[in-house]
Formats: sequence, structure tokens, C-alpha cells
Amino acid sequence: MILTDFSVRTVALPLISPFRTSLGTQTVRNALLVRVRGADGEEGWGECVADDEPTYSPEYLQGAADIITRFFAPALRAVPDLDPAGVAPALAHFRGHPMAKAAVEMAVLDAVLRSRETPLAVHLGGVRQSVRVGVSVGIADSLDALLDTVDRHVSAGYARIKLKIEPGWDLEPVRLVRETFGADLMLTVDANTAYAPADARHLTRLDAFGLALLEQPFAPDDLQAHADLAARMDTPICLDESITSARDAAAALRARACSIINIKPGRVGGYLEARRIHDLAQANGVPVWCGGMLETGLGRAANLALASLPGFTLPGDISATARYYASDITAPFVLEGDSIRVPTAPGLGVQLDPEALESLTVSPS
Repeated sequence: MILTDFSVRTVALPLISPFRTSLGTQTVRNALLVRVRGADGEEGWGECVADDEPTYSPEYLQGAADIITRFFAPALRAVPDLDPAGVAPALAHFRGHPMAKAAVEMAVLDAVLRSRETPLAVHLGGVRQSVRVGVSVGIADSLDALLDTVDRHVSAGYARIKLKIEPGWDLEPVRLVRETFGADLMLTVDANTAYAPADARHLTRLDAFGLALLEQPFAPDDLQAHADLAARMDTPICLDESITSARDAAAALRARACSIINIKPGRVGGYLEARRIHDLAQANGVPVWCGGMLETGLGRAANLALASLPGFTLPGDISATARYYASDITAPFVLEGDSIRVPTAPGLGVQLDPEALESLTVSPS
């Protein structure tokens, strides 16, 4: 593809209810969209999952928009025949910014695969027509509110419930959910780095609740603390923020810092790097699952394609559109039993709704 046009815009999607983690509370999801066009009429869209503020990662939305338009676009225009595998090498001399790079790669994947009439799931090596999905439950205002929320999601059919935790909101909420919904509920917890190594003894008390995993209790760069905790706990340790590349994943596995990996394409620099991590984990017998970043329908479609790969054996944080948004920029994704269908149309497999896109856009470039 010869890149001829490159643009970004920000859309603002109000959340149906506030989503609180140890990092803060969101009421609106601002998402940066990337559009690319080629000389032969190819068009593709990508989504950058960076947050408004650099809390989950060093990246933030406006910074991503700046580096994409000021640095990435000129570099990619200079590539004579751009294909998805060429995006990462063309941008390798720019340090960091994996979420911005992932958004650009997604747009190029969408454009090129549409022109080839190939679905993203097929291109990545997916083997499933639908994927089992879970739901992430934020920190609630009260225990009663938490139980009401979990009950609603269990009744909807989600295959797994993930509870966000932080110091002061961990043992009691988890205990109540487990006692209320029983031992058969697949239950996980996610700390988003909220704990210190000195909290290890406290965290081992979570073993009493039969959790499928404990996600990212400590700082991203502290593999040793995670390895020490993993040696003390029966509950499997899953890493999220610590894994920004296949190299990071290999280091974490060598250190025995985790036995499960949460793969978020934006965090690792794109869907092709996400596939490399999947392949590495599968070769080592390590299960993976696809994490979520409150994506629009664009990112949700791409995540479903990724989660159709054979190593994604645990339900991901993909969820139905209605879990988060009353209105999206694509047709909604719907829960069918405990699963969501993987798009089968070329590229990302979804079409943007022009009216919704216009009404939700807050800053076109």
C-alpha cells in the first residue's frame, strides 16, 4: 500500500456507569481513531487505547495524537510499499509509544486486509468462530452495589467475573462474591499494581477464595516481587502491565513471575506482537487471555479476532458493547450465551456508523 492520507480524530463515548479502579474513575471514554488511505483506494481504521492521563502507562491520549501526526505519519509515508509487517520496523527508531504504534498498525492491517478480502482473525491464525468472554467489575461504592452488579453480569451469562481490588477493598468483597455466587463461578481479581511487596502476606489470604488468577499486584518492573509471591500462593499470578513485548514475556516466564499472561494489543505495540507473545506462551504451556481497555467497536472487533487464536484459553475482558456504551461507532457486539462472535468480514470486520462517528467526534484533525 502506498500511503496517501493519514488523519486522527478523538471520539468521546459516555460510559453507562462510572468505572473505578485503583488508578481512578472514568465516566467517559475518549478514544483516538486513526484513518489511513492508500493510492489504490484502500482505507483502514485503527484505535489508540491510551487513557487521558498517564496512569495505566506512560502514554496519554493527546501525546499519542501528537506523535502519530508529527512523527509516525511522515515516516510511514516514506515507505514505498507499506504492509502491516512493515509498520513496526518503519517506526522502530522512535522509542516507546506502543499504544500509538498499535493504533497505526491496526489501521494498516484493516486497509490491507480489506483490499485482500481477508478477515483479521484469518490473518492472525484464529481457530474459533466465537470466543468466551468475561466482564470486569470496578470498585463499587458499597458491598451491596458490588453484589448487584455481579448478579447482573452473572445473569447475563458472562463466563468469568473479574473484580478490581485495592488495599482496603479486597478480602471482604471477594469473600462476599464467592459466598454469594458459589464455587462454580470463575472469579479473578485485578490489582492494577496497587500493592507493595510488603503486602505479600496479606495477598496470600486470597487463596481461600478459589480464584482463577491474581492479576498484577505489584509495580510493572518488579518481576522478583511477583516471583516471590507466586512461590507463596496457590492462586496463579497473571501479569498485565509488566508485559510490553514478547521479550518481556520471555523474561517474566524465565523469572517464574507469572503462570498466566494478559495480552493487550495496545500495551504490547500491536496485534502482530500480541501474536508473538501468544506463540511464546503456547510453546511454554502458559495460558493467555485478551485484556480490555474500554475499546470502541473497532478495538473490540480486533480483540475478538486476536482472542480466536488457539492459546487464548481463558475468557477475555472483551464484553458486549452494552456493558459499557449505550451508543458506539459501530454496530453493537452482543453476548450469545457466554460468548461473542468473531467478525468474519475483511479487515477488522466492522463498518463505522457515519452518523454515530460524527455525533461522538470531539476533535477531528
